[in-house]
Amino acid sequence: MHTTKAGATMSYNDLLQQITSKIKGKVALSFSYQAEDVVVLHLLLQCGVKSLEVFTLDTGKHFPQSEEFHKEVEEFFGITIKRYLPNQNSVKSLEKKLGLWGMRDSLENRHLCCHIRKVEPLKRALKNKSAWVTGLRASQSVTRSDLKIVEFDENFSLFKINPIAFWSEKQTFDYIKEYNLPLNSLYHQGFKSIGCAPCTRAVGKDDDVRSGRWWWEEPEHKECGLHIKEKA
Repeated sequence: MHTTKAGATMSYNDLLQQITSKIKGKVALSFSYQAEDVVVLHLLLQCGVKSLEVFTLDTGKHFPQSEEFHKEVEEFFGITIKRYLPNQNSVKSLEKKLGLWGMRDSLENRHLCCHIRKVEPLKRALKNKSAWVTGLRASQSVTRSDLKIVEFDENFSLFKINPIAFWSEKQTFDYIKEYNLPLNSLYHQGFKSIGCAPCTRAVGKDDDVRSGRWWWEEPEHKECGLHIKEKA
């Protein structure tokens, strides 16, 4: 049993069934090798969500450990995680402009890299989908503090479902332990959030969850563009 923001207590299976039963069409779960994604995947499969596509945005910059985790999750759950790759001509132009580390030179450069490697592929991943499920949690960063369990994403014109929006980090890892779910080995190496290798690093035990992501930037800038409302 878990508590929603409004204070109501409900089984998460019941909550997800209630939400997804109203969705007509294909549901897509974005899998980014985080602990939260495994929890949400398990919840979705437990409540029998139909027409589910599990996908990842293959940026070409994932850690080797994340690639190993990809295989482990597929085998554990008996699924296939579909890969969406960036446009290779765009990647070549990007690498010619930025080199290996140019995304660290400015916020504009980093946003450009994320747009080509993540945002554009996401548009293809969500095409013809009715709902997008994520593992976002409100307490992860200041940019996610107003997160809702269900919202309408105007960028992609579909429902966005964040089942564990109000879970704590402890709840997340307790759930993984309870059900003996697979976990990215990077968590055992001091990582608290998993992203692309050039832009993610291990942090201290008491450091903020997102402190290892784009560590050279201010906290309010630490999003890749997937979950930010585009300006008109």
